[in-house]
Amino acid sequence: MSDAQHDHESLIRTPKQLVIAVAGFFLVIVLGIILLVTFVTNASTTGAGSNAQSAEAIAARIRPVSDAGFTLRDANTPRVLLAGGAVYTATCAACHDSGMAGSPKTGDTAAWTARLAQGYDTLVTHAITGIRAMPAKGGNPDLDDLEVARAVVYMTNKSGASFKEPVAPAPAPAAAAAPVAGDAATATAGAPVAAVPAATAAAAPAPAAPAAAAAPAAGPAVVSADTGKKAYETACIACHGAGIAGAPKFGDKAAWSTRIGQGASVLYDHAIRGFQGKAGYMPPKGGSTLPDADVKAAVDYMTAAVK
Repeated sequence: MSDAQHDHESLIRTPKQLVIAVAGFFLVIVLGIILLVTFVTNASTTGAGSNAQSAEAIAARIRPVSDAGFTLRDANTPRVLLAGGAVYTATCAACHDSGMAGSPKTGDTAAWTARLAQGYDTLVTHAITGIRAMPAKGGNPDLDDLEVARAVVYMTNKSGASFKEPVAPAPAPAAAAAPVAGDAATATAGAPVAAVPAATAAAAPAPAAPAAAAAPAAGPAVVSADTGKKAYETACIACHGAGIAGAPKFGDKAAWSTRIGQGASVLYDHAIRGFQGKAGYMPPKGGSTLPDADVKAAVDYMTAAVK
C-alpha cells in the first residue's frame, strides 16, 4: 500500500523545489535564445544584397550607360565609313581570330581555299546577309555594306587572296546651272531660237560689263599646329598624356602604329563621335565642346608626334 502511494508522489514536494524548477526552465530558454542569436549573427551572409554597399557594387550602379558598349555619335555629322582593318577589329575578330563557331580563322589559307574559290561577290553577299552560324554583318547592323566588303577584303587578303579594297562611290555631279535670264538665245523657254536681223542686233545695246570680276573662292581654312596643340592640351592630355583608360599615350609609336594604319578619316571619326574599344572608352571630342576642325587638328598633332 505504501509502495503504491510513493509511486504517485511528485518530484516537487516543497515550494523551494518549485521555485528552483521554474527558474531552471527559464534559464534553459534564455540560454537557448542567446545561442541561437549568436549563431545567426556570426554566420556569413552571402545572400542577394549582402554586398550592396561595397565599393564595387556602388561603382557598378553609378557606371555610365556608355560603358556598357554603346558608341555615342552625333547624328548631324556626316558618316565616315571605316576601313577594313577597323571593321575587322571591332566586329569580325571575335570569331575569326580564334575560328569560333566554325568560322575560318584569319590567316589559315587551308580553311579559306574553298571559300575563296566562290569568288569575291559571293563572299561579300554571305558576309552581308549571313550564312549558317554567322549573323548578317557579323551581328552589327549599323555597318554599311561597303564597310562589310572592306572587312571581307581585309580578312581574305591575309588568308591567300589578292582582292582590291572597294572605295566609296564618287558623289553625283552637281546639276548644271540655270540659264541666265535675258539671254537672247533663250528669251522664250522651250521656244525655237529665231534668227535676229543684223540691224536689230546692231541696234541692241551691248550687255553691260560686270562691275568687277568675281573674287576667287576662298580655299579651305588651314588649321595651324598651334591650334592642334591647344586643343590637345584642352581636351586630350588628361587621358593621352598618361595613357589612361586604354588611350594611346602621346608619343608612343607602338601604341599609335595600328591606329594610324586605319587612316586619318577613321581617327577623325573616332575622335569626334566617340569610340568604344576593347581596352577603354573615348567620349565624343574627349568630353569637350571643341569645333570639329580643332578636334581634327588635335588628332594631327598627336599623330605627327609619332611619325
